[in-house]
Amino acid sequence: MAVSSPLANIQTSVAGRLGAPVLLIMLLAMMVVPLPPIMLDALFTFNISLALVVLLVGVYVLRPLDFSVFPSVLLVTTLLRLALNVASTRIVLLEGHTGTGAAGKVIEAFGEFVIGGNYAVGIVVFAILVIINFVVVTKGAGRIAEVSARFTLDAMPGKQMAIDADLNAGLLDQDEARSRREEIRAEADFYGSMDGASKFVRGDAVAGILILFINIIGGLSIGILQHGLPLEQALHNYTLLTIGDGLVAQIPALVISTSAAIIVTRVSSGSQDMGQQMMSQMFGSPRALAITAGILGLMGVIPGMPNLAFLTLAAICGGAAYYVAQQQQEKEIVAEQEALAPEPEAEKVQPEQEELTWDDVNTVDIAGLEVGYRLIPLVDRAQGGELMGRIKGVRKKLSQELGFLIQPVHIRDNLDLSPNSYRISLLGVPVGEADIYPDRELAINPGQVSGTLQGITVKDPAFGLDAVWIDIGQREQALTLGYTVVDPSTVIATHLSQVLQSHAHELIGHEEVQQMLDVLTKTAPKLVDDLIPDMMSVGTVLRVLQNLLEEKIPIKDMRTIAECLAEHGKRSQDPSVLTAMVRIALGRSILQHINGMAPELPVITLDPSLEQLLQQGVQSSADGGIGIEPGLADQLHQSLVQNTQHQEAMGQPAVLLVAPSLRSWLARLVRHSIPGLHVLSYNEVPDNKQIKVVSTVGQQLTAA
Repeated sequence: MAVSSPLANIQTSVAGRLGAPVLLIMLLAMMVVPLPPIMLDALFTFNISLALVVLLVGVYVLRPLDFSVFPSVLLVTTLLRLALNVASTRIVLLEGHTGTGAAGKVIEAFGEFVIGGNYAVGIVVFAILVIINFVVVTKGAGRIAEVSARFTLDAMPGKQMAIDADLNAGLLDQDEARSRREEIRAEADFYGSMDGASKFVRGDAVAGILILFINIIGGLSIGILQHGLPLEQALHNYTLLTIGDGLVAQIPALVISTSAAIIVTRVSSGSQDMGQQMMSQMFGSPRALAITAGILGLMGVIPGMPNLAFLTLAAICGGAAYYVAQQQQEKEIVAEQEALAPEPEAEKVQPEQEELTWDDVNTVDIAGLEVGYRLIPLVDRAQGGELMGRIKGVRKKLSQELGFLIQPVHIRDNLDLSPNSYRISLLGVPVGEADIYPDRELAINPGQVSGTLQGITVKDPAFGLDAVWIDIGQREQALTLGYTVVDPSTVIATHLSQVLQSHAHELIGHEEVQQMLDVLTKTAPKLVDDLIPDMMSVGTVLRVLQNLLEEKIPIKDMRTIAECLAEHGKRSQDPSVLTAMVRIALGRSILQHINGMAPELPVITLDPSLEQLLQQGVQSSADGGIGIEPGLADQLHQSLVQNTQHQEAMGQPAVLLVAPSLRSWLARLVRHSIPGLHVLSYNEVPDNKQIKVVSTVGQQLTAA
């Protein structure tokens, strides 16, 4: 085992801190201090090597953000080329009269070998390189960087909303949400920097053109006037040196410009670099390859065409199409066999018939999730599935909010479902089902969007909002338009969270209540001993807790609940009466959940005559209901709906404040039909809370 010494770590740290400043100082020194030809050769070679390294890093990086230092690298490489141009210009003008080798072997090689010693050819080649770099690559990369920066900034609010939605749904913890927000900020900073850094490359191309003309004109003037060279020799020496200098600088500049274009045109991929993406997307379609082979074959049999070249390429494309088609067919067969293969237990053959036991009776899962075979990769961690972790996050968040441990969700595949479907069940009974498209993302309309999207129009399975299944490439467009975009795993996890929360009272049982009492015993043993079993049974406590959960009241404050039950359990064992008493004890918590820290509570009240009429109906009913006319109940319901909608439009909670004897009946009346209306009794409002009556229901009803 190699052990790193403290001295080595200190040296590495110092080198990392001083490397960039020393490099910048050296670049500035190159513009002032004369360099010998051998040093120019080394630096020009280093410049070419650095450009190739940057290009290959841009090709193999998985995400543009993984090369976030690229804008700074672009600035440094541009300064390096300009410093080399200044240093080489000095030597060319001072020593160019001695011959084409005055500025070193690299410039001489590019002037003699690359363009064949013909300065006219050199000027044409240099002009073509500059046009390609300046007009094509640099201009396109600059435009793409500008548009990417704008769209990234426009999409930031939508991405932040998606993170907040995942955090509220329990799909993310605080650390993951903070990491994603930092990634969004880094992405915006990166594309903003790339928008500005692209101007460096553009300016470098312009500088190359100007330096070319300055060197030629200045060299001819110095060679003829100062050194007395003939015009032909001066033109040959200084033009070849200038062209060689220009080419040795423009080729790395073109490579760097290409790497910048690659970075800004990349689409992020978590598992594939650019080469893998091109192979899988361009050459992964056998139909495209087969059609190309057919067209090349037709062109190859036309008389006068280069038959051998066209027919050879046609054969290669045809063979590639056949190979790709065979590979895809084999993958489909393997997938179907795996999906239809029986479970290992079904394949086992029992040697003899055994006697039935209780183990042969299947127990009912408290919470279950069944998926079609195309959704199996979402729950298989070996295939990169994230759904298992998301469901664990949902359970953790709900357990913390509700106050008891949510049981594990049993996940299994079901071949009776359609391939893209999933089903959520509670106690063996299906309560939710929807279709999922694993290769798409769901864009949910939160109510305020500025455009439409192409895709499969559906309803969000969790909350019934308008939504569209879109291609992954449309994600940025959807975020810019104001949609909330979530992946398939998040859709299922959010739906499951909504189902578990709305059916929380069905998830708690005797075991959970006993566990809660055991935890309370550690801090208040005397309270639990007095309550259970002398005063009431665990079943009575369970029924009270179920009533609270059914009315969306968390049971985290188990101490207050137990103290209230111990106080009123001597007078009544009726769970409904005990629930009303517990609600009064939890009044401050209930108000906090509804209205936060606001000192004033806006409420809707009943007209005194209507309230008296309803109380008479409650007293005359023996079954706990209320004896009033159906028409009056319907009018009351419609009036409550209108008042609730008005309060929600005003951005305020809808609270109906009634007499204690009416609260339970009215809560059952509006629980499912008006989910946004909270029904409270007078006793449940703390004394320090100010009440503001915003509406009174019943004046027209009693008059009618």
